Amino acid sequence: MILPIYIYGQPVLRKVAQDIPKDFPEQEELIENMFETLAASEGIGLAAPQIGRDIRVVVIDLDVLSDDLPEYKGFKKAFINPHIIEYDDTEVASSEEGCLSLPGIHEKVKRPTRIHVRWEDADRNEHDEWIEGYLARVMQHEFDHLDGKMFIDRITPLRKTMIKNKLKSLMLGKYRCGYRTKPVRK
Repeated sequence: MILPIYIYGQPVLRKVAQDIPKDFPEQEELIENMFETLAASEGIGLAAPQIGRDIRVVVIDLDVLSDDLPEYKGFKKAFINPHIIEYDDTEVASSEEGCLSLPGIHEKVKRPTRIHVRWEDADRNEHDEWIEGYLARVMQHEFDHLDGKMFIDRITPLRKTMIKNKLKSLMLGKYRCGYRTKPVRK
């Protein structure tokens, strides 16, 4: 089922998400719905808070980028209870980011190129590894949602001031995008 994407200003986007237990009853259906929603919105990553759930579940599909980044051919994974354990700040890169919860807004964000992450896959196998490159950026972006953060929290105060009116428009429901959304209604 395609679910609506929660838009900037929705309180769930600023909550710290909770880990889910191993016997979480709707895990399989939730992951399936998240991947379907992600595909319908033409995104590459989706965190549970973006569909109104304050739980630590993220789906990432980088296969859509495999023409330009062949190393991600077939990459489509769910991350359960993910946590970034450590950031390797020795190399930081700046790249433009966008977000399904912030339609029409794209800004350059500096992030470490390497992170240490722990998570469980959809079969609840535990993983603990260092991730590098583009996947590390996507994980940081999506996992930020689980901690109540958005990429606009990582831009300069000047840039945030410059997009203030766009953010206000999002909160008022004045935006256009090609996927189902759940705007803030005042």
